[in-house]
Amino acid sequence: MQQTRGHGEGFITRLMSPADLGQALKPFVFLDIFDADRAMLQAVERSGGMPIHPHSGVATVTVITEGHMRYDDPAIGAGEIAYGSVEWMRAGGGVWHGKEMTAGDVSRMQGFQLWLALPPELENGPAESRYIETGDIPYAWPAHIIVGKYGDARSPVPAPDGINYLLVTLRPGESWSYEPPPGHSVGWLALAKGTLDAGSTISAGEMAIFENGEAPISLQATGGQATGGEDAVFVLGSAVPHPHPLHLGHYSVHTSAEALAAGERRIAELGQKLKEAGDRQTASGSVPVFR
Repeated sequence: MQQTRGHGEGFITRLMSPADLGQALKPFVFLDIFDADRAMLQAVERSGGMPIHPHSGVATVTVITEGHMRYDDPAIGAGEIAYGSVEWMRAGGGVWHGKEMTAGDVSRMQGFQLWLALPPELENGPAESRYIETGDIPYAWPAHIIVGKYGDARSPVPAPDGINYLLVTLRPGESWSYEPPPGHSVGWLALAKGTLDAGSTISAGEMAIFENGEAPISLQATGGQATGGEDAVFVLGSAVPHPHPLHLGHYSVHTSAEALAAGERRIAELGQKLKEAGDRQTASGSVPVFR
């Protein structure tokens, strides 16, 4: 098992990118953990927040481990993303986004953003966004099934087949063994809170990459006095390996140079249309994804 704490600045830590661990863990190609207290959130808001930016060739998956975020998109609706819910955004041939959600009135905001590399039939296809709240995400102890299938439960997220992404909480002392589905030889987890024993200790803020194969992943939450008896809260991914090379742009990941060029052309076209569209901010302060 390999472990990393990634690198970052401020309240965002990059645990994986397409140029490093994403090469070994594809279709999982990018993972950030974000963790901000109220003062940080207020500072981000005063500075204008994350700038709107483009993507193509990937799907982004955002889950919250503490706090909540509000979404407001006239084409989709308004609501709240909290623990056990998800923002799914398939960029496909191109989107601009970054302000489609706003932080709720919370003392702490923590969560993960994951990118999935898309297969050739989807990487330049139509874009889509879905906000699926906690009550509509299936649960099979100890996991909310964000993407894929676990036990008899299947996520409503329209992701490609062969990918599982779970949001898990184990209480101190609880054990769990995850058995990857057939063909899922890529496996990893990233811990937001608490501590885990996976043969060696995994601490909050760490990502653990398991050896390729389909062996069960045995875990025990070991939170004691050192963590204040804190639950272990983490995301776990397993998948059939993505069989294509990764062709990288600034915000894009594709399976070929031709597909990347098509995605970047579409991004440029959308960027011009975005400028022409002017101010798209909603009353709640969010700015919908531009597709």
